Amino acid sequence: MSHYPALRLRRTRSSAWSRRLHAETLLTPADLTWPLFVTEGEEVEEAIASLPGVSRWSVDGIVARAKDAAAAGIPCLALFPNTPPALRTEDGGEALNPDNLMCRAIRAIKDAVPDIGVLTDVALDPYTAHGHDGLVDAAGYVLNDETAEILVGQALNQARAGADVIAPSDMMDGRVGLIRAALEDEGFVNVQIMAYAAKYASAFYGPFRDAVGSRGLLKGDKKTYQMDPANAEEALREVALDLDEGADSVMVKPGLPYLDIVRRVKERFEVPVFAYQVSGEYAMIEAAAAAGAGDRDALVLETLMAFKRAGCSGVLSYHALHAARLMGA
Repeated sequence: MSHYPALRLRRTRSSAWSRRLHAETLLTPADLTWPLFVTEGEEVEEAIASLPGVSRWSVDGIVARAKDAAAAGIPCLALFPNTPPALRTEDGGEALNPDNLMCRAIRAIKDAVPDIGVLTDVALDPYTAHGHDGLVDAAGYVLNDETAEILVGQALNQARAGADVIAPSDMMDGRVGLIRAALEDEGFVNVQIMAYAAKYASAFYGPFRDAVGSRGLLKGDKKTYQMDPANAEEALREVALDLDEGADSVMVKPGLPYLDIVRRVKERFEVPVFAYQVSGEYAMIEAAAAAGAGDRDALVLETLMAFKRAGCSGVLSYHALHAARLMGA
């Protein structure tokens, strides 16, 4: 290898064109999935205080956001419903309603913007009165196998409405295989599964729970089914199981605090790996920008680039539309 002064690593950084030419990682709008929150009503926009700049939208508003996303080059939307309190029950039965909020939003998007992908969350926390992702027993323990059966019905309900990607986020054991088998049996052979394979019991989810209306409902915590933040080898086991059961891609959640997991998953399995830049991460960037501690645009693009550099095929981010527009400017 050459040595200084024959070798000057700053040489290729000396101009903007050269920096672009030598960039090792490329970030484009096609790398982004935009999470959106759906609420009841018409022409409704409800600002979420803990997620400044993010709102819940009624179905007509979600369709408008889908058009914005398509125009900006974003290929996929992720939907999360804010189910009315009156429809939240102990068993989360509204998840199986073919005319529920989620299904109406899916159909409306696919009618208006058929070429955009729709990724749907499969878990019961937006539908349960207790805020957990599944059924609970008398002691408050979340039941695995009984919950998995309902998740199959929920996944089929969303696939029938037109969902392109089913994303089980509940962390129940065995549910990916059950969902894959049910989709195949019903002829949904091209509906993808993006498994929340390494979802940690994180402190970064608070604003999301505000957005879907479950924060005040949650009894206890989710540590018996979401992963311990101390564990990395367990994440690899979770990913291996979900891939064996038929997942097309896997997700690591949260994002930036778990880039080591993203890298290890990508190197071990060489499959599409996605990360969710979760609500708490978004809120921290917004708070930093509001406090003058950093430039918002630069913070957004740098953090998204970090996901790609770590090995992500794509990122779910509340900053998706803003970032896509920055890239297209």
